[in-house]
Amino acid sequence: MYIAKPTPYYEAMMDDHHHPPHAHGSGHSLTWSFALTLGFAFVEGVGGWWAHSLALLGDAGHMFSDATALGLAAMAARVALRPPSTRHSYGLGRAEVVAAVANSLFMVAVVIAIAVAAVIRLQAPAPVKGGTVMSVALAGLIINLMVAWILSHGERTLNTRAALLHVIGDLLGSIAALTAGTVIYFTGWTPIDPLLSLFICALILYSALRLLREALHVIMEGVPSYLDLPEVGQSMAALPGVGSIHDLHIWTLSSGQVMLSAHVLIADMTHWEETLAALQSLLRERFGIDHMTLQPERDFSVVQVPPV
Repeated sequence: MYIAKPTPYYEAMMDDHHHPPHAHGSGHSLTWSFALTLGFAFVEGVGGWWAHSLALLGDAGHMFSDATALGLAAMAARVALRPPSTRHSYGLGRAEVVAAVANSLFMVAVVIAIAVAAVIRLQAPAPVKGGTVMSVALAGLIINLMVAWILSHGERTLNTRAALLHVIGDLLGSIAALTAGTVIYFTGWTPIDPLLSLFICALILYSALRLLREALHVIMEGVPSYLDLPEVGQSMAALPGVGSIHDLHIWTLSSGQVMLSAHVLIADMTHWEETLAALQSLLRERFGIDHMTLQPERDFSVVQVPPV
């Protein structure tokens, strides 16, 4: 069937599935965080090359991966603002999930490169300028604190939560680099530099695998971690007028958008509107689910006695 002009129902459907306004706020905080992180990643990379410090180079790689994550997240936040269309009826909210997967794989590549360089450095130690490492790492620590503050005061979407996780890991990386510079400056023990770079690699890998697992869970349409499928089904079935619930599915479309579909077995179809309103209220208020598709089915096991 072709529709020459959208009907009022179609327009209402498009508005109902539009993305929440928090995407605007998250986009701004992500853009500012991206600019700060990328700018200092280059500064730290040059400082690490100048000081011959793998810890600084590793932290620069971590910050660059964070900047990539923030850039992809900012881009995805803007793409997600595009309204639903006839080609993408849910909109493009999952652009952020695709960005998260791409960033995770990139971070794994960064880990491999830094780890190989660290092993080589342990076998063939090289002089490191501890004073430069200390100065650059301290500046990096300040930048990371600023970015963490910006993200923590923005909207908490999947993108910003993932980005904040990266930045917290990078904070630890800056502390590790600062520690390496301090040890080298005061003791001259250079193996601390590649050893702590391996520690930074572990931080990057942990962040990457955690983000990748969360993104793949969304792609595989898994139930959100904070919801329990049996509990939701039992709560729905316990409402008056509901016989049982079957074919219950809960999944995440994008940040802040949890979807639910279910078949509802009821004895009296004449009371479906009241039952539907009660189910919608339960799902919104108790479980935070706003997008739902509920299909009523007549329960023929219940014998209805006609009124006399």
